[in-house]
Amino acid sequence: MKFTVKKPIPGFENLNEVELNKIDESIAVLKDGNGKVLFSLINPFVLREYSFDVPADVKALLEINENSNIEIYNNIVMKEPVTESIVNFKAPFLFNLDNNTCAQVVLDEEKFAKLGDFIK
Repeated sequence: MKFTVKKPIPGFENLNEVELNKIDESIAVLKDGNGKVLFSLINPFVLREYSFDVPADVKALLEINENSNIEIYNNIVMKEPVTESIVNFKAPFLFNLDNNTCAQVVLDEEKFAKLGDFIK
């Protein structure tokens, strides 16, 4: 599914459109308009409880309200072994499925964690 980028993604400021390809309910990849993979993503809710306040400017840009169909993913940097992979909880991607818009939010209170911290 293609999305219009409504707030510049750090390091990819000129990117206006991305494609979210879901592998399954947990993993997805984010591609640029040419099909180049930019990020491997993970659904944070399969790992732990995760909540944050969406900044007002992002709510406005994505036209988010209490009825919006939103999906959230976090960047994951894959490593070997997979338990050493790093999940970026500090900068989630928000996707509004109602109007095909997205943005990355940089949070103050969150941080990074190893995937192994969630595997028992």
